[in-house]
Amino acid sequence: MQPDLLDKKIILQNWSRGEQPNKEEIEQLIAEELADFSRANVFDITLANAKQQIEERAQLFLTVCSDILKLCNDFGFHSSDYILINLWQLWLPLAMQLATAKKKLGRTLIQGILGGQGTGKTTLAAVIRCILDRLGCFSVAISIDDLYKTYAERQQLQQQDPRLIWRGPPGTHDVDLAITILDQFRQEDRQEPILVPRFDKSAFNGAGDRAELEKTYPVDIVIFEGWFVGTRPIEEAAFDSAPPPIITPEDKLFAKDTNARLKEYLPLWERLDRLIVLYPVDYRLSKQWRKEAEQRMIASGKSGMSETEIDRFVEYFWRALHPELFIQPLVNNPDLVDMAIEIKPDHSYGRVYRPGNLS
Repeated sequence: MQPDLLDKKIILQNWSRGEQPNKEEIEQLIAEELADFSRANVFDITLANAKQQIEERAQLFLTVCSDILKLCNDFGFHSSDYILINLWQLWLPLAMQLATAKKKLGRTLIQGILGGQGTGKTTLAAVIRCILDRLGCFSVAISIDDLYKTYAERQQLQQQDPRLIWRGPPGTHDVDLAITILDQFRQEDRQEPILVPRFDKSAFNGAGDRAELEKTYPVDIVIFEGWFVGTRPIEEAAFDSAPPPIITPEDKLFAKDTNARLKEYLPLWERLDRLIVLYPVDYRLSKQWRKEAEQRMIASGKSGMSETEIDRFVEYFWRALHPELFIQPLVNNPDLVDMAIEIKPDHSYGRVYRPGNLS
């Protein structure tokens, strides 16, 4: 372990026990922050503002630390060092950046988060919302899963296209409803409540259906997350040499048709003010992560999919929107993505950077 990382852990452990930051600790953390060019760049930390930024972050750390430790333990994270490092290096500066961006924008800010199975979208949204609350920013999290068409509508859709055997791909969501809801949040000086849909995945024996609408009042920040939030249609020629499991002519036709359906979502993505992409170092990790999750469910006495069923399930979504074709271009596009966060095989964070500014 590198000495500077060990020192940082000791500093954060001491702070988590209630010790106040001292001058030497702040100076060390300033030096470490500026030494990581990519992360400093993405969080707009410069030599001129680093002292103020780190001092403010340190005070916020003391305020939220116990809440974040409890929240992360509820999510199954039991390493306090892991939580404290992520809190310091990513969650706190991200929440502070969002709060500042909201003030500059002058209306509700819509933050998109794109991430596949196991990348931690739900955890990130929950942690950021907890910190934002301490910063005096009201927020709400909405998943693209909440915006599925009703069970009856999806049954009708499946009759029209039997390839839509699972909910999730483009075409299974109520895009007009999603646009209406985000537009309502974006309205300046709105006072009336906003009815946000929630989705009950257990309804109709797991097929799922829209649950009772949730009354939400205007907020400062909306966190809008999902497995293909912000993805764009690509040129059809890309499918001529597409990666597995897009192999057969039928696979390629399904991929092309799904790609065409993405056009319906472009007006929705235009409502996003910012976009974060959580991406694994290898997209195939999502299959491994899903198997691990199912094994834990089975071990706890719940029902779960077999490995063969998981392979078929995950590969279905790769045929619909393959990560190499749709996600990889985004993490290199500074015009569409504000922040890319690499996810390692153990679900921990790797590089954090702004596309086009990775050193």
